[in-house]
Amino acid sequence: MDLDAVAEWSRYVVVVAVLVYLAAWLAFCAEGGLRSRLRRSAEVAAAERSADRLNELIAVGGSSSTVSGASAGAGAGASEAGPGDAEIEERADRLGRNGRVLFGLATLVLAAGVVMRGVGTGRTPWANMYEFSITGALVASIVFLVLARTVVGKVVAVWAVLLIFVTVGLAATFLYVPPGPLQPALQSYWLVIHVGCAVLAFGLFTVSAVVSALQIVSERAADRGRTSGFGASLPDSGALDRLAYRLTAIGFPIWTFGPLILGAIWAEVSWGRYWGWDPKEVWALITWLAYAAYLHARATAGWKGSKASVVALVGYATVLFSYFGVNILFNGLHSYGGL
Repeated sequence: MDLDAVAEWSRYVVVVAVLVYLAAWLAFCAEGGLRSRLRRSAEVAAAERSADRLNELIAVGGSSSTVSGASAGAGAGASEAGPGDAEIEERADRLGRNGRVLFGLATLVLAAGVVMRGVGTGRTPWANMYEFSITGALVASIVFLVLARTVVGKVVAVWAVLLIFVTVGLAATFLYVPPGPLQPALQSYWLVIHVGCAVLAFGLFTVSAVVSALQIVSERAADRGRTSGFGASLPDSGALDRLAYRLTAIGFPIWTFGPLILGAIWAEVSWGRYWGWDPKEVWALITWLAYAAYLHARATAGWKGSKASVVALVGYATVLFSYFGVNILFNGLHSYGGL
């Protein structure tokens, strides 16, 4: 099998990864459904036990102190799971383990597809939108796998898998381009450094955006006093806020060094100027300013919670537009996205 065939077959490996990501997402969704069922069952059981006990005490003329003590005891006993609940919890744990195994397997398969694309083309696999997407999704997937070892990461995993599934699925269908040689503008070692940093930062910003969105949902659920539903199943909003901040704090200097500083140096080498107001350059700067505002607001103004998360999501929106919008809608020196 020649190298061109290896690069072409990498697409089918990526499609297999998409299917495995889908299976992992379905497993996580099934786990979440069972755990929601357990929470509802516990709430109903608590209400029924409390009502039955209070009715018994009222019937025998119990004192108010006895009634209140019995009510507290009924609430405490509600946490005890019945035989049926124990079985459901065991099934949920098994589905969660299966989902994490499938998530890891999908990441390995996607990594194989990315490596095959790079080996088959004889270069780094991020020279067009298809290659950038699958490599960036791989970075995000690896980060999520690391986070899945934590309590917060396990809860976030279902939404992480969904986002990666959509990204890789779009790449393998609408963004796919056949393997081919690099355009002259990209035939440089700067491609490895400049675009490689952009891919790494893109993956980190993607993970941070998912966590920021969930932080907003968790905080609003807590403010409304909800004890059930999707918002109540999320980790504490403070923990999500801190995780999103740390991920952004790692990705921001990478974006500063790669797309901005090294991009300007490469532009001077290739085109004889450091800055030329090309659409990609402008939006890379806008992204930098958005995330700089986020970090500055947290460090100096003490912004935390939903306010900071909204700014972070605005920053990620500029990342997406810089990637999709500029490549598709504008013509410029960076118009080699492959579409």
